[in-house]
Amino acid sequence: MAGVQPPPLRSLDDFLLISARFAVPDVRDLDRWNHRIINNLLYYQSNYFLSALILLLTVGYLFISVLGGVAVFLFGIAFPILMVLVHASVRLRSLKNKLENKLESIGLKRTPMGILLEALGQEQEAGS
Repeated sequence: MAGVQPPPLRSLDDFLLISARFAVPDVRDLDRWNHRIINNLLYYQSNYFLSALILLLTVGYLFISVLGGVAVFLFGIAFPILMVLVHASVRLRSLKNKLENKLESIGLKRTPMGILLEALGQEQEAGS
């Protein structure tokens, strides 16, 4: 794990607000949709981790007294993962996003999400 750098937390403006651009992915072009998800997972990995943690704690707090432990597990684990994948699917990439992903793909930067995606066989091609 030597050389692994934690990625920076992206601004809320870049992640969700004014400068964020969203579009429904073209479901007919699965390869392009897959690249969009992988690139966004790499670029926003700190934001996704923090968002999933906040959603897990919120869902856990709200549902533990109402629905019980199994529902908290299902909603607490599945809902944050669903929200991460939905955001990664609809978020359009920016020039900064493309540059960061290029550095990751040629090996100048190593991040935890890059290592995880590589282990899952979802390596980022240098040309995307």
